Amino acid sequence: MTERLIPVTVDDGRTLAAAQWGDPDWLPVFSLHGTPGSRFGRHPDEAAVRDLGIRLVTYDRPGYGASTRHRGRRVVDCVPDVAAIADALGIERFAVTGGSGGGPHALAVAARLPQRVLRARCVVGVAPFAAEGLGFYARMDPENVKEFGLAEQGEAVLQPELERMAADSLERIARDPSKVLSDDWELDEADRAVLADPRMHTVMGEMVREAFRNGVWGWVDDDLAFLQSWGFDVSEIRVPVEVRYGAKDVLVPAAHGEWLARHVPNAEVTVVDEAGHLVGPETALRLLQTLADAARNERR
Repeated sequence: MTERLIPVTVDDGRTLAAAQWGDPDWLPVFSLHGTPGSRFGRHPDEAAVRDLGIRLVTYDRPGYGASTRHRGRRVVDCVPDVAAIADALGIERFAVTGGSGGGPHALAVAARLPQRVLRARCVVGVAPFAAEGLGFYARMDPENVKEFGLAEQGEAVLQPELERMAADSLERIARDPSKVLSDDWELDEADRAVLADPRMHTVMGEMVREAFRNGVWGWVDDDLAFLQSWGFDVSEIRVPVEVRYGAKDVLVPAAHGEWLARHVPNAEVTVVDEAGHLVGPETALRLLQTLADAARNERR
């Protein structure tokens, strides 16, 4: 694994760890990783990303990988971090996408940086915990219900359990990279197929190992941030946004996507009937291409 580390110092003295993939001279797309995750979450074929004319930018959210922890952060606190990375890389306008736990963060960037965001996409993103009309836990896998239940009890209860879960995950990946999620999860076959794809194994292994480089604080702070006020309202969003989700998702059930689709102004909504939570390489590349093409149209 190459380091792919671009350190960026923000105003409060924290360091963010960013990385670039693809073609540095073409359209910038920020891709915000899930929970847990790291800057190594990207398409497995960098040459294919380069061929699309995309400059893919990733970074470790605070507490993950090589990024300094930002204790007590809210979802909206990613906005100045993304802006700082864009400034450091000389990027003025860009597209942004986020999957799963990265979804709310992509929406925050779209809401609060409308002058810089050309287009945004939220893929299988979680909805606000206290959202009116949403049963947050309805049809969610028991393992995820358990995790959020621990988060409701606070950092002191959550952190040691996530340490245990992280250690288990790293041990499974060392034996078999397709086992990044244990057999305890009641995943749809579509998700099992993505996990079994050998093209994903190197990426998943690198991403997870880097995520826990300095412990599980990023994971802790993500979970806690999802349960409190996000610090912004999705109704603020004025840039074009696609809300995309899978009908068979049990990690972030379809009801979350449905709620976001109703509340993100003028959202383009894509429901994939045969999909669960995870995205395979072909779909991921196609999503990058369509996002970049739409962003280029917005830039004209």
